[in-house]
Amino acid sequence: MSRSRPTVPPPSEPLVVSSSFNPRNVAGFFAKTAPAVISIGLVLVAWELYANISGIKPTVLPAPSRVFEQAMLNREALVDNAIPTVRATLIGFACSLSAAFALSMLVDFFQPLRRALFPIFIVSQTLPLVAIAPLVVLWFGFGLAPKIVLVALVTFFPMLVALVQGYEATEVEIGQMLRAMGAGRWRVFMLARLPSALPYFFAGLRISITYAVVGAIFAEYAGAAKGLGIYMLNAKNNFRPDLVLAAVCVSAALTLVLFGLTMLLQRLAMPWERAPGRQGAGKGPEA
Repeated sequence: MSRSRPTVPPPSEPLVVSSSFNPRNVAGFFAKTAPAVISIGLVLVAWELYANISGIKPTVLPAPSRVFEQAMLNREALVDNAIPTVRATLIGFACSLSAAFALSMLVDFFQPLRRALFPIFIVSQTLPLVAIAPLVVLWFGFGLAPKIVLVALVTFFPMLVALVQGYEATEVEIGQMLRAMGAGRWRVFMLARLPSALPYFFAGLRISITYAVVGAIFAEYAGAAKGLGIYMLNAKNNFRPDLVLAAVCVSAALTLVLFGLTMLLQRLAMPWERAPGRQGAGKGPEA
């Protein structure tokens, strides 16, 4: 009687431990950011050397080290003045975004509105901000309202144009298929035209957000009780270019933070853009 051979279990697959840390992602991040970091570092080093070696007065051109030192010494005043600027920027940008989205829908549903309103919006973008800011302050006072109006004025048009162009980029076949399935115009808009406009919308959003802080600061320059704009104006009148540059750095940092938030929002709203095979394809216009 022959004995059966014992069954040997198949070798188990190697255990793969998932981890969010990926050396390739870290290397790619440094590869993308290294050129910008190096160029900025070289500019700061050259600026520091020139300010210290040339003998130029700090009241004319302060060194970056002096700007950083004064920013640290006056950080409470900078933060205190940055808060009103951030508040005006966010509220004004939210109003601008809401108005641009609502009007883009109206323009998409009623094409004659585009021919009637777009010339007015284009003319509004040709008005110099330096001339408009004092008038807006004169009309709306020295409170929060003129800052909101000015931020909305300078950020509204890029988002409106981006949304309208995005609606028009919808593939005709998709709309025809939805209409053949019985979808009405509103359903076609929600299922086809709005998703097609998302890449264009975020491109316009990135452009507009860079103008938002500038618009708020210009409104404060024209007249305000507190804010980065009035802080820069007072520092200039007191012959303190180091404090002016410190406030400029704060405003630049705020702009970069808002720009980064728009990029994060795009990644959350459009996760399919990071899918394999989609890299570099279908991303819409770049800002």
